Amino acid sequence: MCNPACLEFAREHLEPWEVRNRTVLEVGTLDVHGGLRPLIARLGPARYVGVDGRPGPGVDEVCDARDLLERFGPQSFDVLLSTELLEHVRDWRRVVHGFKQVMRPGGVLLVTTRSRGHPYHAYPCDFWRFELDDMRQIFGDFEIEALQEDPIEVGVFLKARKPHAFHERSLADIALYSMVTRRRTKTLAPWRAMLFRAQVGGRRRVAHLRYLLWDTALRLAPHPLKNLVKRRLLPLYALFRNPPHGR
Repeated sequence: MCNPACLEFAREHLEPWEVRNRTVLEVGTLDVHGGLRPLIARLGPARYVGVDGRPGPGVDEVCDARDLLERFGPQSFDVLLSTELLEHVRDWRRVVHGFKQVMRPGGVLLVTTRSRGHPYHAYPCDFWRFELDDMRQIFGDFEIEALQEDPIEVGVFLKARKPHAFHERSLADIALYSMVTRRRTKTLAPWRAMLFRAQVGGRRRVAHLRYLLWDTALRLAPHPLKNLVKRRLLPLYALFRNPPHGR
């Protein structure tokens, strides 16, 4: 999903000649509440491939973001787009490696992701937060043409170009802020990610059950008592009246 600032960043920094008659790969293209595809399509790409881990609107091919290189091969695309994806993949290094390798030299990369301070939003997972300095390090082997904070929400926007003399740098020593550990972490073991998801899911189920019990009790209560609760305990009522929800 792209917010208005993300769309404006793409309009401002993607030149028509960079897209026209070029091959475009969008990673994480499932259309939840809008995305870049309509904007990019108007610029006339020769080929547009949208991939996501599950089928749905805007998805041309189902492909795990970790498997881009195996699926498409090296130097297959001129433009690579990824909006609001990186924070959701546990093995972000492998995904970034795929980004860099499937792009042709001289190709353009546009990435948006979330920074520390943005609330947890599982879709279905939410692992990392990226800062401006993190993006400078991660894409330091590219030519960074634009890097800025999201002016609407807590996040970062990047446009970078793959140099013709490309030498991929190691990302092994980079530690990102993790929503799981609540501190900067280099790696996140699969078991820890699974445990975290189970804990979050358990808390949501408890909260939802609490909501159902409260709502049922309130609907069955006599009308005078119901009005008293709404009037005197409105903050508590509002807390339980609205069921928990994720992104």
